[in-house]
Amino acid sequence: MFKHLSTFFFHRQSLAVAMVFTAMGILFGSWATLIPFIKQKYTLDDAQLGLLLLCLPLGAAGMNPFTTILINRFGMRTMTLVGLIFMSIVYAMPVSMSYLPLVAFSLFLVGLSISVTNVSMNTCVTSLEHQYNINIMSTCHGMFSAGLMLGSILASFTQGMKISPAYHMWILAFSFISLAFFIRPTVISIHEEKIEQNDGAKFVFPKGALLLMILISLCTNITEGTMADWTAVYMRDVVQTPDYFIGWGLAGYSFCMSVGRFAGDALIPRYGGNAVLRIGGIIAICGIIIAIALPYTITAIIGFAMVGAGVSCGAPILYGSSARVPGMAKGAGLATMNTFSMAGFLAGPVLIGFVSESINLPFAFGIIASLGLIWVLLVNKVKLY
Repeated sequence: MFKHLSTFFFHRQSLAVAMVFTAMGILFGSWATLIPFIKQKYTLDDAQLGLLLLCLPLGAAGMNPFTTILINRFGMRTMTLVGLIFMSIVYAMPVSMSYLPLVAFSLFLVGLSISVTNVSMNTCVTSLEHQYNINIMSTCHGMFSAGLMLGSILASFTQGMKISPAYHMWILAFSFISLAFFIRPTVISIHEEKIEQNDGAKFVFPKGALLLMILISLCTNITEGTMADWTAVYMRDVVQTPDYFIGWGLAGYSFCMSVGRFAGDALIPRYGGNAVLRIGGIIAICGIIIAIALPYTITAIIGFAMVGAGVSCGAPILYGSSARVPGMAKGAGLATMNTFSMAGFLAGPVLIGFVSESINLPFAFGIIASLGLIWVLLVNKVKLY
């Protein structure tokens, strides 16, 4: 099942790009684990925290229309490296600020940097796949998930040791700036590709099979956004786990997501997108139920790990399927899917914040479990690849 990984890890250019994916994961995992610190520092309720967290995806959404222009102007390789450096710096800013509006602005900048880096590094992956006739996209996203796990564990340990969050994030920033210079010669050696812009790749109003895929994607993306932003808060406020374990719920989630994505390039062709995504939905539902019904450190970690396994192949299946919708111009389905996926990330954290403030966080997580049920039912009504 994992034979394809040997090719990946011995391919110098693939590994260099994968390091950027991993760095992004570590930064995001560290930030997500430190969200309770921000909540406590500014005495925010759950609704206020949800609105604050909205700043990051708003920055990403606002930058999306300009990323193609930047990449075509300066090149995917240069923007990957510049994006990594800029992202490393701005990720350290939210926990370093002493004024809440500046925290919000910093998160907006983080969103901008993520958008540029994300599109650039994925374009590099596409170029490598074309140049060498290899499949590494799912594995690279698995490296992001592995970084997410590592970042959450590192931040948990530094929190338990009472190390300043700002100190933690700036150490990461300087480390990844150094990494950017270290991998520069290898990244620059990748064959440059432009992002094609044509009328067929524009947003279209979804209907039929594409509409069903987008509805499933909304469920999976809201789940992913919720796990990323609220797992650490759940571990602290509901589970009331010691500081050393605040990030372990997210770590368990990320670990199983990375394993699922590493295996995805073998599982999806063998069993089909429908079966993999259907079983994934069932696993995710069971995981959330365990975390809600048994709010203890070990059981919550296990529950969140199951959610990670459940959603791991969602993005590869749905993005690949949307690009193959019969009768639709090449790229149109993917562009539309990407727009609604971003909406899922926008809505998820805010929805959870307001529901949690009105009722409680376990109830809000129960809504996410119901979304899992919806995606399981919808999977039976559409052909996935």
